[in-house]
Amino acid sequence: MHADHPLPHPHNHTRVEQSRQPEKPGALHGQVWLTIQTHQAQQLFRGRNGSPDKPTIIGLVGFANRLRVIWQAARHDDPYADWWLIKVHEAIEVAGSYIRNRQADLHKPLEQMPAMEVCVAVSQRPYRVHLQFANPYAYRGAQLLAEYDRLVCTALTARHIGLLDGEACVHLHKACARKLRALFMIPQNYRFLKLDRASVRKGTGRSHEARQAMGEVPDDILSGERQARVTPRKLQFPAGVAGKMSLRPGSPVADMNRSDNENNDR
Repeated sequence: MHADHPLPHPHNHTRVEQSRQPEKPGALHGQVWLTIQTHQAQQLFRGRNGSPDKPTIIGLVGFANRLRVIWQAARHDDPYADWWLIKVHEAIEVAGSYIRNRQADLHKPLEQMPAMEVCVAVSQRPYRVHLQFANPYAYRGAQLLAEYDRLVCTALTARHIGLLDGEACVHLHKACARKLRALFMIPQNYRFLKLDRASVRKGTGRSHEARQAMGEVPDDILSGERQARVTPRKLQFPAGVAGKMSLRPGSPVADMNRSDNENNDR
């Protein structure tokens, strides 16, 4: 007996489904949130405008905002930007080690109290903010700020139960805050002068101005032998294009709300 209509080929349906599939997965999107428990850490998040009585304090937002300029300049082969990324990386390592050591010094006696279980104090209404920075070092700065926040909570808890006196508590968290402020200040000393390695080697463009403002780039950095652990992918341009670049920092709030896919470029 012959069927009026032939049976469909078993692979036809699969081929149709496959043809409807996208060629590759779409862009990745994620979210990063920072939760702050103390007003000391919150002050270091946004910083403070200067006044006749008080100096300016650069916070995490200003740090990230200026770092965006340096990151893009390093992408365009500015050796001074590479130098500043190294400075930022080294300062993050130093500040992080200092804060973690102080945290360990505080936490050890809390764990060794006989017959007492001490929970570190936390805020009933923590400050929570969405982070969307334009480079990975800004996120590392946020991580350090979170570690500092934890240390302040631990110090205040130790003071509350009598393990730390008030003066020692204040001295401790102020010493750690100075480490963070020093880190956040580093990008402010960088000047974007539209340079690349070729112009610095030849002494053309604004190389002389850069040397006066920022010093002489070390040879191993100028040659590319020494770099920060995390760097952007370099963009290749025809000769003379680097001098026509236009980079400027955005507002601190705008920088936090930028969408960025640079993690896929590294």
